[in-house]
Amino acid sequence: MSPLDLAHPHPRLRRFAIDFVITCVIDLVIAMVITYVVHPGGSLWGNFLVSFWIGAFAVTIIDGGRLLFWGLGRPSMVPFVFLLLGGMVFSQQAGTYVALSLLGETPERLSRGLGDNVVGYFLITLLVGISITWFFWNRGTVALLRAQAEAEKARAASIEKQALQAQLQMLQAQVEPHMLFNTLANLQGLIAIDPPRAQQLLDQLIQYLRATLSSSRTERTSLAQEFILLEAYLSLMQARMGARLSHALDLPHELGSFKVPPMLLQPLVENAIKHGLEPKVEGGSVSVRARREDGMLVLTVADTGRGLDAPAQDGTRVGVANLRERLQVLYDSRASFTLEPNAPEGAIATLRIPA
Repeated sequence: MSPLDLAHPHPRLRRFAIDFVITCVIDLVIAMVITYVVHPGGSLWGNFLVSFWIGAFAVTIIDGGRLLFWGLGRPSMVPFVFLLLGGMVFSQQAGTYVALSLLGETPERLSRGLGDNVVGYFLITLLVGISITWFFWNRGTVALLRAQAEAEKARAASIEKQALQAQLQMLQAQVEPHMLFNTLANLQGLIAIDPPRAQQLLDQLIQYLRATLSSSRTERTSLAQEFILLEAYLSLMQARMGARLSHALDLPHELGSFKVPPMLLQPLVENAIKHGLEPKVEGGSVSVRARREDGMLVLTVADTGRGLDAPAQDGTRVGVANLRERLQVLYDSRASFTLEPNAPEGAIATLRIPA
């Protein structure tokens, strides 16, 4: 069975009904051509009746046989030709007999009528045969080409998706070592001067890595899981900075199941700490908030650090550039990212993605 057969509960019956109606329209056109152009004799009604019954038998045998043996796909050439020839011969004889009988012809007059109007009946049969052959053969060809086009489209989409996944994994992989190397560098320094704090930092790092292990390589994660990872990351940073860092996370319950790319917010939080709060002697706070607004999911990361006028570091530029590129790949122009001053000090990063 062709894949197209699955598009409707009774696809073959539906296609046969459509073809039968189309054949009736063709029969009417042929009857009008015979009556008003060729003029072999007979009324429009009589010619239409003959054309209709020839067409009815032909569509039942030829199209019905095609749908029965080949479904909605393209039929095999040689068997279809035999079906076509046999169907047309039978349809011409049976259709003409039924039509003339309905017109009130007696058996004697029926034979005489066939002989007297042999040109008209031949033309009707020829036109019906050519029309049905052309229509149904091309119908099968179009269906086959459509199926091939859909298959090619699906293959191209699959290849494009694989390429995007590879690109996203590459961008995502650049985020994690950036944070990891910074933490290990701090850990190395603390081992010599503050072993208890180094142990606390190591414990937080292990907790964070465990939290990220299951989701950091997935295509999508829930917003709730993303906030769990942020909590683990901020706890890790708090072990490094102590009382100089405070944080707040605000995720409405109804948005917890919303799907987002993994590690979407961490670069922003990391930049807020590395660029704004950590160089500041007294430290500060960072808050992450999610809300729905005008059909968009709005995610904000606000800090009370040094602000946008402070010199940017290479890691900051890499993180923001990666984030913009990920948004472009995933959402094209439907997502946006802005970075603005926070009052009275600090910066606010805002992500808007389709909800």
